[in-house]
Amino acid sequence: MENFDFSLATFDDIPGVLKLQEANLLKNVPDDQKHSGFVTTPFTVGQIKDAINLNGLIIATNNEVVVAYVFAASWQYFSQWPIFPYMVSRFDRADYRHKITDSNSFQYGPVCIANEFRGTNLFVNLFEFMRIQMQQRYPIGVTFINKINQRSFIAHSTKLKMVVIDEFDYNDQQFYTLAFQTDESVIM
Repeated sequence: MENFDFSLATFDDIPGVLKLQEANLLKNVPDDQKHSGFVTTPFTVGQIKDAINLNGLIIATNNEVVVAYVFAASWQYFSQWPIFPYMVSRFDRADYRHKITDSNSFQYGPVCIANEFRGTNLFVNLFEFMRIQMQQRYPIGVTFINKINQRSFIAHSTKLKMVVIDEFDYNDQQFYTLAFQTDESVIM
C-alpha cells in the first residue's frame, strides 16, 4: 500500500510540481493515453509561486517525490486566464442549491495525479485535504472539466460527488462546470 503525505506546497516543491505538470500536459500525452486523463493549464514558476503564497497549491508526495497536486484559489488569482472570468460571468445561470458568487466560492483545479497512482485512494484523499484547507475560507468550490476528459468527469462526479451546474463552450471546446460544498466530506 502506498503511503502519501499531503501538505501545502512550498517553494522547494516547485521542481516536482513542474515535472509532474510537464508529463501530464495535454500536448505531451500521447493520443492513445489521453483517456487516462491530462491537464490543460501550464503554470509558470511565477504563477506557482503566487499560488503557494496564497496557500493555494496542495501536493501529495510519495517517498518525497511529488506525485499529485491540486490548485485551489480565489477567482482573483485565476482571473489571469480568460476562461475563469467567463465562468464567473455565467454564475447567475448556475443551477445549484446556493447562489454562487466570486466571493463565496473558489476555483478548484487543475488536479494532476501521476499515472501510476490513478485509480488509488490518492485522488479522494488529496481532495479531502484540499477541501478542509479551503473550508475555512469558502463554502463552495467550483471547477470545470473539458468534455473530452471523461475520466476526470467521472472521477469528480462519482468519487467526489460534484454536481454539474453549467455547460459551456470556450475556444471551440466544450466544458462542464461543477460545484461542491466545502463542509461535506467525500470520505465515508
